[in-house]
Amino acid sequence: MSKILNRILYVEDEPDIRLIAQMALEAVGGLTVIVCASGPEALRAAPASRADLLLLDVMMPGMDGPSTLKALRELPATADTPVIFMTAKVQAAEVAAYKALGAIDVIPKPFDPMELSAQIQRIWAAQA
Repeated sequence: MSKILNRILYVEDEPDIRLIAQMALEAVGGLTVIVCASGPEALRAAPASRADLLLLDVMMPGMDGPSTLKALRELPATADTPVIFMTAKVQAAEVAAYKALGAIDVIPKPFDPMELSAQIQRIWAAQA
């Protein structure tokens, strides 16, 4: 994946976490972040987002991260977009399950805001 990471579609239901991650990715990482508070909101935003990467919370009310990913895979704009899950549930079996769904990696919560963009860039570079 030689493409440079510029745009992230980020889905997180918790407002505080969403704001901290968005600020970290934009201010520290220089990335453009399209922020969504739910799976349905992500489905509406995805076609126009032109996202290079999907960053999805796992545990969300209603439509969780895996369900959101499944629905995003049905949209032409995000059918092949790489995805990273963010979750506190990072036991080996859980991580393996997320990767089986197509995630390129899993970022544990809580995350370090000052390190988040570098962590995502390392995961992105490993795809190359």
